[in-house]
Amino acid sequence: MPVPGTGIRRVRESDLAAVVGLVHELAAYERAPLECQLSRGQLRRALFGPQPALFGHVAEVGDTVVGCALWFLNYSTWKGSHGIYLEDLYVQPEYRGRGLGRGLLAALAAESCQRGFGRLEWSVLDWNMTAIRFYEALGARPLDEWQTFRLSGDALSALGRAVEPAGSDG
Repeated sequence: MPVPGTGIRRVRESDLAAVVGLVHELAAYERAPLECQLSRGQLRRALFGPQPALFGHVAEVGDTVVGCALWFLNYSTWKGSHGIYLEDLYVQPEYRGRGLGRGLLAALAAESCQRGFGRLEWSVLDWNMTAIRFYEALGARPLDEWQTFRLSGDALSALGRAVEPAGSDG
């Protein structure tokens, strides 16, 4: 249970600068600060644009946003239901141990249950043993038989160029 003076709530447009800052802090923590290019405008469009594809919660201490969970919907064809994919979970180091990370995950678990979603999933770097132990203590289990693959940059562009234009009958 979070300590008094702390709370978890849905992200608001007024939180954008704080959340962008937290995402950049997370990138630095994950040893990839130069890979994070998120801007306030990009986050605003994703969270509050005409067709939001990203959702979020924040953790507060007093009136200060000190953590966030950014997530989107996925779909399991095997379960026949949506789920939540947690893209980013971050609480500033000086505020850890107060139940805020657990509170953010609990909010997503509640969201999943209320909407009839079948699962809540995320990835964690294999060297982040503190996070792994935290997740396992909550009852989460790694999917050891699965590997994450990613296409990006030149490889993504090359594969995308391999598609015949729409309407082409070959």
